[in-house]
Amino acid sequence: MIEIDRYRCAYCGACVTVCPADAISLMGVWIELKEEECNNCKACVNICPVGALKMIQ
Repeated sequence: MIEIDRYRCAYCGACVTVCPADAISLMGVWIELKEEECNNCKACVNICPVGALKMIQ
């Protein structure tokens, strides 16, 4: 599962563009992750320029 640190997030949208499952949405200054659609590929974790996304168990 992916966890979003909303205090660290810069809301740049990089994670939204690389998500192959289309599980992340940028809503103004809020990131929404649809856990049921996420395939845990970590593309979003790897692209995040500020380290706001991480994989948790």
